[in-house]
Amino acid sequence: MTTKQCFRNNKYRLEVRERDHGPAHCHLVGGEVDVIIYFDTLATDGVWPRGLRAEVMQWVEVNLADLWKEWLTWHT
Repeated sequence: MTTKQCFRNNKYRLEVRERDHGPAHCHLVGGEVDVIIYFDTLATDGVWPRGLRAEVMQWVEVNLADLWKEWLTWHT
């Protein structure tokens, strides 16, 4: 897995996993949190930590091309 970004003093990590199922997505993980963010629609699955969604989604939108590149490196 590749950690692409950390949030809240490294408590949460945004990861692209090498051996993961489609469709293309990344995981926000930390503690018991595992939120999936789908690249094609920016829809999410999972329970977000309070107040973190806007920060993470803003970062994802700005860095979406890099996330796609990372996904395609491992899944093509």
